[in-house]
Amino acid sequence: MQRRGRTKTAPRRGLVPLTAVAGGLLAVLIGLVFLVLVLAVQDARHSLLSARSGRPALDQIGVVEATVLDMEGGQRGYVITRQDEFLKPWQAARAAFPARARKLVDVSTSPAQRRLAEQIQQAGQSFIHDYAIPLVEEARRGDPDARSIARTVEGKQRLDALRGQFSRYLHAERLAIGRRESALETRMDMLTVAASVGVGVAALLIVGYGAYVTRVIVWPVRRMAGTATRLAAGDLSARVPPSGRKEIGQLETAFNTMAGSLEKSHRRLRLLYDAGTAVGSTLDVRRTADDLVRVAVPRFADFVTVDLEESVLHGGDPTSAEKALRRVARGGVRDDSPLDPVDALIAVSPPPRSAPGALPDAALVLDLRTAEAGAFPDAGKADRLREYGMGSLITAPLSVQGVLMGVITFWRTHDSPPFEADDLSDADELAAKSARAIDNARRYTRERETALALQRSLLPHGLPVGPTLDFAYRYLPTGTRAGVGGDWLDVIPLSGTRVALVVGDVVGHGIQASATMGRLRTAVRTLADVDLPPDELLTHLDDLVLHLDDGAGEQAAEVGSTCLYVVHDPISRRCALASAGHPLPFVITPQGAVEPAPGQAGPPLGLGGLPFETTELDLAPGSTLALFSNGLVHSRDLDLSHGLDRLRRALAGNPGNPGNPENPGNPGSTANPGTPESLEATCDRVVDALRTGEPADDVTLLLARTRALPGDQVATWEVPADPEHVARARTLTSAQLAAWQLDELSFTTELVVSELVTNAIRYGGSPIRLRLIRDTTMLITEVSDGSSTAPHLRRARVFDEGGRGLLLVARLTRRWGTRQTSAGKTIWCEQSLPDTP
Repeated sequence: MQRRGRTKTAPRRGLVPLTAVAGGLLAVLIGLVFLVLVLAVQDARHSLLSARSGRPALDQIGVVEATVLDMEGGQRGYVITRQDEFLKPWQAARAAFPARARKLVDVSTSPAQRRLAEQIQQAGQSFIHDYAIPLVEEARRGDPDARSIARTVEGKQRLDALRGQFSRYLHAERLAIGRRESALETRMDMLTVAASVGVGVAALLIVGYGAYVTRVIVWPVRRMAGTATRLAAGDLSARVPPSGRKEIGQLETAFNTMAGSLEKSHRRLRLLYDAGTAVGSTLDVRRTADDLVRVAVPRFADFVTVDLEESVLHGGDPTSAEKALRRVARGGVRDDSPLDPVDALIAVSPPPRSAPGALPDAALVLDLRTAEAGAFPDAGKADRLREYGMGSLITAPLSVQGVLMGVITFWRTHDSPPFEADDLSDADELAAKSARAIDNARRYTRERETALALQRSLLPHGLPVGPTLDFAYRYLPTGTRAGVGGDWLDVIPLSGTRVALVVGDVVGHGIQASATMGRLRTAVRTLADVDLPPDELLTHLDDLVLHLDDGAGEQAAEVGSTCLYVVHDPISRRCALASAGHPLPFVITPQGAVEPAPGQAGPPLGLGGLPFETTELDLAPGSTLALFSNGLVHSRDLDLSHGLDRLRRALAGNPGNPGNPENPGNPGSTANPGTPESLEATCDRVVDALRTGEPADDVTLLLARTRALPGDQVATWEVPADPEHVARARTLTSAQLAAWQLDELSFTTELVVSELVTNAIRYGGSPIRLRLIRDTTMLITEVSDGSSTAPHLRRARVFDEGGRGLLLVARLTRRWGTRQTSAGKTIWCEQSLPDTP
């Protein structure tokens, strides 16, 4: 390494011989030091063993003393308490004492200590046999001498004598150990001095040589290690200052070369990686183009423009025939560039091709002044671009499967290095990644638009207007990658001014879900025309789903779908509903309280074999039914129970006052205080409150506010099962029509009533009931009887006496039909009122 003001001369020899010599010297020095240390350790070991020889005797004297104390404590406790548990430690200590005393004699380190140990052994045996055992026997016999003061004093004297012997033994042994340790310390001091001298000499040699090696090798290597650490941490600008010392200098040069190459490769890979992760994160063509601009500026170019065919923006297939492209994205380091803005039409020639029939290649223009006219976008502003400072550019085609969709142009100003030939591969890679992402977004746009078009064609374009229910609904298709779902809603007019409300949810997304939704909606409408009760309708729908397949014996996509079917009768003011796996509706009372509809949701469609239940509700006039799909109350981030609670609170946000439910005017007007909120406003408020972002599933909300049909618009009579009463039925009908000022319909209605009542008397059974219903648009005639046999139209022959009644009814009325009831059947027909088209 070179420093300012000093010049380093290279050593005469390379690092390899220098390392070999250093290894030999270190080996000799380490050998000498090791030999000295071995001798010192051996001598210290002998001294240490001698010093440690007294430790077992000290430990054993403590064991013997503890044994005597345990024995004395056990016998004293037994003498005082006469309890046998005190004899256990006494017996154990008495049994262990001979062996422990013998061991004390064996571990004694000198003849004097051994004699003292033998005296302790004899005194202990005497204490046991002459005092302890007789004392325990006297205590067992209950002899009072065992507790006498004399016996206690005798035991204390014997115990004190033993303790004195223990103390003398300990004192003598400790003095001996101290003498041996003192001798060991003296020898260790001498050995330490000798070893220190040898180690000091070796250390001086090692330090001197180590300082030289550190200066020549270690410091340069440390600098390279630090630089490598910075390089590994992401600082690709880190470099090693060259020192010019043989192999170290070569290593420094190679390291700096590698770091420069790594920095360049990392910049390129990082750019392509960011393009791969950022471009195409959304399935929107314009946002994909914007993502590409944000990635490329300013790391690859100062300005970037993206131009596409118009058809690509709308999901169409590119044709490569359009001469003018639509600018969909533009960006740069400044905002004042003369490049055409977004949405401008750009006239540009296609990029050049390397061979006829081959895909266009990226083209490099080193100097904008030498570029051919029309060879790049914005060529008409070439002079302004040069004045602005544009210097070089690369045009790269956006092509997929051999079809050109558009062009990307990368621009650099004179403030940046011009593009080089190596940059063409990066431009091609960026264009390829962007083209795939744009093509995916284009295909998704086309599929989504197709699914939306199919779904809109299958959904109702408008809900029917009736005198007994007011409707408002919201349908929001999902905008996620999963595609449009299969939610649907429907309002179906039924006979007798009744109305059916339907909300369903199909499993899956995309075109298949939309097609499935259309099949189920058609099936529900067909079954609703039969006037089946809700549970029977869902049973038939479930059976239909079970028999649908894709032609290969596999289950259809309808399996697992849900449906809620609700029938409202404004005359009886009752509501019947049944659910196939769908959430039950909420009921908003006229007072504004929000309550969940009672009942139990049945299994989803397609499982088969499980029953559906019909729940009947009594709805006060002015009540509102809120039907919805799962997309409104459930998502990945929203639990179903929490979503239902949020929906309940949102529905109760403005309960209002329903006012007069009999009034056929607009009940949702908020012109006066106390009137209820309009259903349209309620839909908007609920959806805004519950939708926090782009819905992950289709959102469906249907609100229906009920009204009761006034009693003076319904007339009901019981008709005896006798042909003589047919004339009376006609008379009652004529009188009622006169009261309703519908004399124009009197002749036709009398004829219809005559035919229907006659058929009920002839082919039906009791009871027979005639009912006339008048609403704002039609007159409804119903004849009920106790027979469940449904009539049907047939063509009567010339000489047939019957078969013309129903044909006559069908020709005279707008429509007719029959529905089954729990007591039989009802035949109905409808006629338009005179002023109603």
